[in-house]
Amino acid sequence: MEIGIVRPVSITTEMRTAYLSYAMSVIVSRALPDARDGLKPVQRRILYAMMREGLRHNQSFSKCAGVVGEVLKKYHPHGDQSVYDALVRLVQPWNMRYPLIEGQGNFGSIDGDAAAAYRYTESRLTEIAEELLSDIEKNTVDFRPNYDGKHEEPTVLPGLLPNLLLNGASGIAVGMATNIPPHNLNEICDGLIYLIDNPEATVEDLLTLIPGPDFPTAGNILGTEGIVQAYSTGRGQITLRAKAHIEEAARVPLTSLSPSCPTR
Repeated sequence: MEIGIVRPVSITTEMRTAYLSYAMSVIVSRALPDARDGLKPVQRRILYAMMREGLRHNQSFSKCAGVVGEVLKKYHPHGDQSVYDALVRLVQPWNMRYPLIEGQGNFGSIDGDAAAAYRYTESRLTEIAEELLSDIEKNTVDFRPNYDGKHEEPTVLPGLLPNLLLNGASGIAVGMATNIPPHNLNEICDGLIYLIDNPEATVEDLLTLIPGPDFPTAGNILGTEGIVQAYSTGRGQITLRAKAHIEEAARVPLTSLSPSCPTR
């Protein structure tokens, strides 16, 4: 950069260039998943860091504080809370159809209760997550230098499973967004085998094997028109109705209740 030289720049051109750079950074580096492994950069870095730390499904749990610190130190120089929030989501079975991390401790609830601080919780990879990392040491994917050039990180995971379809994804970037529902592993595998044997298969053919999404919270999907439209065009609405089971507790007589404080 030349110092002491003033160059006239059109503010319109400068804002257009800067905005496009910002938009691409948000799209590629933060908000939207990669179609190849179905992961956002922070999720990919968490899984890779846990693998490097030996936190496999058949090993003992380790403090989440250590995982967050490893990710921040080597791969993701952002806020610790954003890393931990991403890790917590990968644990929660109501958010992930097939959780990629197994947790031990309080990781919140479906009712919106927050997870405990990372110094109290522990985690390790699930067996299905290891399928996304399988053979990564055999030069199956490209690596790039990390933010300070002292380490390397994978640009994408090998992804032996179609994670984008299994767990779905949601994200709001700049000028675009995605909201892909999760699907059943057995149905997706049947569809993939059929597609390999019949490359010219139509959406109608695949619908006989993959009738629709499979949400982790269950519920009833109302109608198939939105599913067909989504599978055919990439846009469609799916209406999901919850199932409820109401239990009525036995009423306790007021006379059997002890007063909380002495009467005057």
